[in-house]
Amino acid sequence: METTSRVGAQAPAAEGGQQVPSARRTVDGYLLAPFPWYGLDEAFTGPRWLMQVGTSADGAVEHGSIGHGEEPTVRGETTEDKERFAVVVTVAASPVRRSADGTGLLEATSVSSAAWLAGVGLLSFTWPGQMDHTLRDDWLDQQTETAWVLADDLTGSEWSSLSLPVDGVPTPFHYRESEFGWVLAGSTQEGVHVGAYGRGMSAYGLGFSMIKDIGAYA
Repeated sequence: METTSRVGAQAPAAEGGQQVPSARRTVDGYLLAPFPWYGLDEAFTGPRWLMQVGTSADGAVEHGSIGHGEEPTVRGETTEDKERFAVVVTVAASPVRRSADGTGLLEATSVSSAAWLAGVGLLSFTWPGQMDHTLRDDWLDQQTETAWVLADDLTGSEWSSLSLPVDGVPTPFHYRESEFGWVLAGSTQEGVHVGAYGRGMSAYGLGFSMIKDIGAYA
């Protein structure tokens, strides 16, 4: 799926690829969404923080992410993994449709869209050991393409099935692990797809629920 801009919550990158604290982010973009946002359910009692939203070609908010746990920094493969975090990605379920100006078509979204966004999100906090800044862009391009191929084949051998509660209802998810962390994706009964990724927190004990007041994150 294509997104043409980020609104309201993209934190600028600091030196070394780390992001600035979430206090500098804004809830405005999230409030523009015509769909409900999802996060970990009330069983998770740790910190929660805004990340970013993405828009379609016609400017409509189409997806966004909520972080839970410790805000991750870019991690190399050889770095001891001490961070514990999980990020929940909400994606509006949309069919193929005409753009607002009538000049083209907007892609449909699906569980694969959520899986791809989650996979790319995990990569954004990963830096292979012994790799300089120049080579990392090439690495990210290659890994992003791989994440899309994997997301486009959710019935493939790289994925397993996992049932997790969504608003208290057992819901099937596609799940995979890698050396960088884990990724999962599924759909809700509220017309959105949910993806998630993380490290240091087991995906097997997670549950998801609709966020009643995203404005509380401001």
